[in-house]
Amino acid sequence: MQASALQELIGSGIPGSEVIIRGDGDHFDAVVVSERFSGLTMVQQHQLVYGTLGDRMGREIHALALKTYTPEEWARQ
Repeated sequence: MQASALQELIGSGIPGSEVIIRGDGDHFDAVVVSERFSGLTMVQQHQLVYGTLGDRMGREIHALALKTYTPEEWARQ
């Protein structure tokens, strides 16, 4: 899988999000910033992202190091 395809999948599944992907093949690092993460635990945020990938996790994507932020948290970074 290409990083651009992964970015598109997450972006389509979480409209209005900012998605930054690094890596290629089947190992990726992702930063996802979304207002939808407000009020969610980190586990819930990650579940939301993983939900956009469906069965690709474990198949096309072997490893995904994921960091999620609300826009306010991202601004503080």
